[in-house]
Amino acid sequence: MRTDRLQREFGVQFRWTVFPLHPETPEEGAELTQLLGVGAEQIGAMQARLREIAAAEGLPIAERTRTYNSRRAQELGKWAEAQGRGADWRHAVYHAFFVEGRNIALVEALAELAGAIGLPADQARQIGADGSYAAAVDADWQRSREMGVNAVPAHLYEGKRLVGFTGYQDFLRLIGKG
Repeated sequence: MRTDRLQREFGVQFRWTVFPLHPETPEEGAELTQLLGVGAEQIGAMQARLREIAAAEGLPIAERTRTYNSRRAQELGKWAEAQGRGADWRHAVYHAFFVEGRNIALVEALAELAGAIGLPADQARQIGADGSYAAAVDADWQRSREMGVNAVPAHLYEGKRLVGFTGYQDFLRLIGKG
């Protein structure tokens, strides 16, 4: 991923903050056309742009028509970070959602992802069910509001902002290396 590359090549350190992107999305998900209130043609154009950027960066991505609520995945992400496995979790959730089209709101799907990266699936099930990392996610959502973040992904660097799914060159410009 581009952020991994920035870390390797320039030693850039990231503080990951999660954001409430469409928190009203039900657990079973929603069609993108309904959620965004746009037609299939507009969704197709957005998807084509994402695929183009992903291909240029060597990132796998599939076309999708549905989205899912990411709150529970964010909570488990905070747990994974506490276990030193945040990067592995982000990669696993990215692949599950953007490549496989899996519902990342479901506890069982998230427990499977946890197990796949070496975290205890039974503990993931418990955390997914009891919301024990909800306060950490609430704090991140508040931080996002305070920073004026209103879209994802958003990257902030020394007072500058990069928003959206962009190429590596955009990241280099953000940090003054491109």
